[in-house]
Amino acid sequence: MLLQQILNGLTAGSVYALVALGYTMIYGILGLINFAQGELYMAGAFAAVLLLSAYEVNFFLAFLFGMGVAALVGVTLERVAFRPLRGAHPLVPLISAIGASILMQSLALLLFGPTDRAFPVQFEFATVDVAGIPISTLQGAIFGSAVFFMTLLVLFVKYTRFGKAIMATAQDQDTARLMGINVDRMISLTFLIGSALSGAAGIMMAIYYNATYPRMGLLPGLKAFSAAILGGVGNIPGAIVGGLILGVAENLGAAYLSSGYKDAVAFAILIVVLLLRPRGLLGGRGH
Repeated sequence: MLLQQILNGLTAGSVYALVALGYTMIYGILGLINFAQGELYMAGAFAAVLLLSAYEVNFFLAFLFGMGVAALVGVTLERVAFRPLRGAHPLVPLISAIGASILMQSLALLLFGPTDRAFPVQFEFATVDVAGIPISTLQGAIFGSAVFFMTLLVLFVKYTRFGKAIMATAQDQDTARLMGINVDRMISLTFLIGSALSGAAGIMMAIYYNATYPRMGLLPGLKAFSAAILGGVGNIPGAIVGGLILGVAENLGAAYLSSGYKDAVAFAILIVVLLLRPRGLLGGRGH
């Protein structure tokens, strides 16, 4: 029972970690909390579902399409809602992010309606018994995909020219400009990557729950924000660790306390971390 709940928690936590990476990358480069991150999660899921429903395309093509749409929406959001507000009081872009979140939810409600849409899955998933623990191949696929994306991101940031340029921009934008780095382009690239990861997370959970709906990103977005705070907002390894811890903690809380406490666990952890260690477990801004 305990191991089963830990595995369930790691599956959910890996998805929270992907969305938390979007929060933490954008904060690292702009000092901004993008509260529309959950809606990018929703945009990716809807894009994949609509493409699969309208055309008989390969699932992996639909997955990449969903990530691409989320990335495009994220870059557009940066251009329209955040770039004009650079240099303004920190509260101003925060309000803009909340407004963008509400706007995107409302547009999704108008365009797609409030009812759930099933995800047209093209695969059959089985349950495998490992040492007496039933493990869903879908859970394994979600966790494995999330780990793949997280590893890819870490390698990109550490070892590529663009990744190093993003880190330089996060550390000091003025110095980065003097070194010939196009700061605006690096900020747009950060939004593109963070939004694509959130879109991938949305598609994974749409498959997991077999449901896509306009407000599907609200709670995962808030939980991912809690995960980013837990790990240390602005810290990429921290976002990954925070997401996994949060996923396991909420599943254990649901199993051993009450299922009604599942969503409350994330916010209880957020409050405790803010009180005891505001910088998070791995603390500090920067990549």
